[in-house]
Amino acid sequence: MRGEVELEDKVLVIKRIHVLYHIKAPQEARKTIERVHQIHARFCPVYRSLYKSIDITTEYRLKDV
Repeated sequence: MRGEVELEDKVLVIKRIHVLYHIKAPQEARKTIERVHQIHARFCPVYRSLYKSIDITTEYRLKDV
């Protein structure tokens, strides 16, 4: 995870968060992983709590097992 912070009125404020998921799964699971990655934020309590004030992006890297 990587965050970007900016100074606002002499206070550090988190503006952007980028989450990188490292997933170990067989290549046959790629379509399922892509589908879940596209919709998972809708069901994530942390994302739903923060997305209106912090720009949150995600990506994943699939490692074959």
